Amino acid sequence: MCCKHCFIGPCRMTGKNKEEMTGICGASAATIAARGVARYVAAGTAAHSDHGRDLAFTLRAVALGEAQGFKIKDVNKLVRVAKIMGINVEGRKTEEIALDVANEAIANFGRQNGELTYIRRAPKKRQALWKKYGITPRGIDREVVESLHRTGMGVDQDPDSILMSALKTSLADGWGGAMLATDISDILFGTPAPVKANVNLGVLRADEVNIVIHGHEPTLSMMIVAAAESPEMIEYAKSKGAKGINLAGICCTANEVLVRQGVSSAGNFLNQELAIISGSVEAMIVDVQCVIEALATTVKKFHTKLITTSPKAKIPGATHIEFDEHRAMDIAKEIVKLSVDNYPNRKAYTIPDIKEDVVVGFSHEYIKYMQGGTYRGSFRPLNDAIIDGRVMGVVGMVGCNNPRLCQDKYNVDLVKRFIANDVLVVTTGCAAVAFGKNGYLTPEMMDAAGPGLREVCEAIGIPPVLHMGSCVDNSRILTVLSEMAEEGGLSDDIGGMPGVGICAEWMHEKALAIGIYFAASGVPVIFGGDSIVEGSSVVAKIMRDTWFERLKGSLEFLPDPDQIFNRTIELITKRRGVSRRLIFVCVKGISQQWFIPLIREVFR
Repeated sequence: MCCKHCFIGPCRMTGKNKEEMTGICGASAATIAARGVARYVAAGTAAHSDHGRDLAFTLRAVALGEAQGFKIKDVNKLVRVAKIMGINVEGRKTEEIALDVANEAIANFGRQNGELTYIRRAPKKRQALWKKYGITPRGIDREVVESLHRTGMGVDQDPDSILMSALKTSLADGWGGAMLATDISDILFGTPAPVKANVNLGVLRADEVNIVIHGHEPTLSMMIVAAAESPEMIEYAKSKGAKGINLAGICCTANEVLVRQGVSSAGNFLNQELAIISGSVEAMIVDVQCVIEALATTVKKFHTKLITTSPKAKIPGATHIEFDEHRAMDIAKEIVKLSVDNYPNRKAYTIPDIKEDVVVGFSHEYIKYMQGGTYRGSFRPLNDAIIDGRVMGVVGMVGCNNPRLCQDKYNVDLVKRFIANDVLVVTTGCAAVAFGKNGYLTPEMMDAAGPGLREVCEAIGIPPVLHMGSCVDNSRILTVLSEMAEEGGLSDDIGGMPGVGICAEWMHEKALAIGIYFAASGVPVIFGGDSIVEGSSVVAKIMRDTWFERLKGSLEFLPDPDQIFNRTIELITKRRGVSRRLIFVCVKGISQQWFIPLIREVFR
C-alpha cells in the first residue's frame, strides 16, 4: 500500500489500521489500490495493443507491396476477418481486401467514439451487459489514455468507478489489440494447426550455429526462420565449420514460430539466461517484452551476441540492428550472417540432454475442425461432452514465470490434478512451455487424464492440454468460448460456462490485463502468489464479488496451489449445476424448439 502517483508523497499505508488511513490528499487505501490495478491494466493493454498495431501496419505494407519477403499465407482467414469487419470481399483482389482489413484494424486504435470492431464477435448477451455498465471500449488508445488520466492525483477517487474503467480498458486488449494481433498473424504467417516439435534446453545443438529468438513479435522471427533455412545461409554456416543452423525460441516469440513453423523452444521466461550459460548460443535475437536487461551482463561471460531489433526496446551493451519490414529479408540475413560469424568463437559448452516431444498449434479454427471436419466442424461434441459429464469443465492456464516461485511448479502441480479430474486444459504463453517441458503436450499424456476426459481425447486424438499459442493468443480462448455459447446447450453467454482462468505464476502487467478482460467477459479468474490488493479488502471484494454479480466474471488472488485447485473445482461445480446437467441429459435429442430454450431460462 504505497501511492507514488504524485510528489506530495509517497504515501505509505502501514500497520493494523492501514485501511482506515488516507494519503496526504485524502485518498483512501481502496482508492490507492484501485488506481494501482487500473495503471497495471493500462500498461498491459498498451503492450499487447502495440504488438497488434505493428502487425496492422505490416499487413498494410504487404497489401501495398512494400514489405520485403512477406506475403499473405492464409487467404481464407483474411476473407473471414474481412467479413467480420463488414468489408466487401466479392470479386476483389486479395491485396485490396488486405488493405481494407489493415486500415480497419488501424482505425481501432484511434477511434474516439462508437465501439471496437470485434465487439460484435462476443455473444449478444455479453455485449448487452457491457453496454449496461458502460464498459464497451471505444478506441484502444483512448481507453489507455483515459485510464492514465483517471488514476492521476485528484481525478477519479471512487474505487468502484476506477475498477470499472480498468475492465473497459482491459476489453480494449482482449477484444481489440490482442485479437487483432492474433488474426493478422494468422493472415500473414498462417493459422496454426497441430505440429510436432521439441521443448527444453536440449533442443540446442553441439555441431550447428544456435540462434535463439526471444520476445513477442513474430514479424522478424518469421523472417529469420526463412533466412536460416535458405541454401545461401546454410552453405555459409558450413564454411565456418558448422553442420547447419539451428533455431530455438524463448518466451512467446518461441510460441509464435513453434505453432506455425515447428521451431523448437528452448524454454520460457526464466530459461533465457540458462540458454546463454550453456555456452552454445551464438546469438540471442530479442524484440520486445519479457527480455531482461541482465542478459547484457550475462553475455559478457560467454561468446553469445545479444542483438536488439526494436526501436522501442534497446539495451545498453547489446548490438542494435533495427528491424524494418520494408527490408525484412535483408535484415534477417544480416543477423543470421552475424550469428554464423560468431560460431568459431564458441569455446566450452554444456548442453543439457533434456527435451520433450510436444504437439502444439491448436487454433480455435482447428479445435472446431477436429470435432467434425471441414464441412461439419462445430463445438457441439465438446459441449455435449461437458453436458454429459465426461468433461467436467475447461480451465485456461496462461501466463508467466516468476522467480518469487519455484519455476513451473504451480502450473505443473495444477495441470496434473485438473486433467486427472476430467478438466480439459487450454494454455498459452510461458505456462504452455512449462507443460511442454514436463511432457503434458502429447496425446500419450491422456493416460494421466480421468476416464471421461481420456475418452474424449482418445476419440479425437488430442492431448488433454491444448497449446493455443503465445500470450496475445488468449484471444483465441475468447473466440472458443463465444462459439461454444453460440453452439448452445451450456449457456448463451460466456458467463455461465463451466470454465475458469488461471494465471498461477504471473509477473507482467500484461497478465493482469488478460485476467481482467477474461473477468469482464464472464470468466472467474484466479491469480497465484501474493495479492496486489491485499491492503484493501474493499477492492478485493469488488473484484471478486461485485464483478461476479454484475458480469459473472471475477478476479481473486490465492497464494497456494491447493487453494487454487479447490476454488477452481468449486467454481466449475457451481456453474455446472447438478440439476441443470441432469435435465439436459434427459432432454437431449428432443426436437421441440420451445423446450430447450425454456429449460435454459429456468436453470440460468
